[in-house]
Amino acid sequence: MRQRRFKRTHRKKSNNDAEQTFRKIRMPDPQEHEQFAIITKLLGTNKVQAICQDGKERKCRIPGRMKKRIWLREGDLVTVKVWDFQPDKADVVWRYSSTEKFYLARKGALEGLPI
Repeated sequence: MRQRRFKRTHRKKSNNDAEQTFRKIRMPDPQEHEQFAIITKLLGTNKVQAICQDGKERKCRIPGRMKKRIWLREGDLVTVKVWDFQPDKADVVWRYSSTEKFYLARKGALEGLPI
C-alpha cells in the first residue's frame, strides 16, 4: 500500500466569523436597457424564459461566460439586458442570491415582479 509523503494538517477556524462583510449589490442600468427579471421556465441549451420588470415575457440567452459557472433555476432573480434590435429577447447579465433577492424586495426595488 502506498504511503502519503506529507501529513495532512487541519486548519483551525478563525474567530473572525463575528465580523460582517458587506457587498454592494449590482443594480440594473436603465441607460444600457437593463432591468430585473424572474426566470419562469428553462428552455434548454442556453435559453430561459423570464418575466421582466416592465411586465413582458422574454426569451433570454445565457452568455458563454456564465454558462457553466452560474447555474440558473426557475424563480431566480436576474438582471437582463434587452436587445435594442429585437425587444422580445434579452441577455442574462447577473444572477442574484436569495438573500439579495429578499433585500431588494424589502427595499421596494422589485415592483412589478411576481415574487
